[in-house]
Amino acid sequence: MSRTVARQGRPDRPIGPHNSERGTGRAFLLALLMHALLFALLFYGMRWQNSSPAGSEAELWTPTEVAEPTPRVVTPPPTPAPPAVAAPTPPDEDADIALQQKKRKQEQQAAEQARLLEAQQEKARQEALKQKQLAEQQAADLARKKAADDAARQQKLADQKKADEQKKADELKRQKEEDAKKAEQLKQQQLADAQKKADAEKKAAEDKAAKAKAAKEAAAQKAADAARAERLASLRGMATGTPGANGNGLGTQAGGTGAGAGGTGTAGYAERVRAKVMPNIAYAGDTTGNPQAIIAVRIAPDGSILSMQLTKSSGNPAWDAAAMAAIKKSDPLPRGIDGKAPPPTLDIRLRPKG
Repeated sequence: MSRTVARQGRPDRPIGPHNSERGTGRAFLLALLMHALLFALLFYGMRWQNSSPAGSEAELWTPTEVAEPTPRVVTPPPTPAPPAVAAPTPPDEDADIALQQKKRKQEQQAAEQARLLEAQQEKARQEALKQKQLAEQQAADLARKKAADDAARQQKLADQKKADEQKKADELKRQKEEDAKKAEQLKQQQLADAQKKADAEKKAAEDKAAKAKAAKEAAAQKAADAARAERLASLRGMATGTPGANGNGLGTQAGGTGAGAGGTGTAGYAERVRAKVMPNIAYAGDTTGNPQAIIAVRIAPDGSILSMQLTKSSGNPAWDAAAMAAIKKSDPLPRGIDGKAPPPTLDIRLRPKG
């Protein structure tokens, strides 16, 4: 019983299949030992029953002999009488009585031993059953604990897997954001470089245009100065009546002041030039208001165009460019009447609608 209490007092100690088998074996050994003791008692009891019984003696006492003396009377104790000897009984009857008593006693002892053995066997069975139930309970607890541990481990693995996947997703998202940020920075840098390049090209183009314009203005100024000098020389020649005084050998007729049938005068010659230039104009733009462009042209004696300059813009750069392109395409310009040289300078006035 103390062993069972000790084992039940320590539920934390697992009892496996080996402990259960050891407890069952101990119970069987105990039962076998009890059976051996019972058989030994029965054997010795039967042997003792078969032996010759010894004689018995009995002493009989009368009530007066066992009564206490009266304390008020002091008398010397009487001399005790000799013990009475019971009348002997016949030997056979005494032997039968003793044998029956001994047999009853042996039967009682055997019944007591059987009862004790049965109680011990029942106790052993109860102990074995209790040990078996305890082992089954511990096995069930162990199985439940194992199942719970397995479930917890599986849940932990699932949580760890989920956490790893979330971490990978966050890392991938962060990498994408960094890539997008780098791409945006690269795009902004490219746009800035492109804008810087465009600004540089624009500035270069503006500088080139400014230089071209300055060169053009310088050339035009030079041409204007040359034309003015030539006109002054022509005027001086006309005033003195000296042929070739204007530097081109035309004399007074080079000024175009005559009004012959051929129209060698400036107005008539200008109409002839316009008549040749107008078909060469290629313009499909806006003609609202019919603006006029005036182009000053220096003409060689054979009608070749030496230079030309836009002296008054029409306000429409496209029409100005088309008018100058048409004059250039009309080179050489028509000569004067009878093959005479045209005027050295001429202002050609052109409108989109004539």
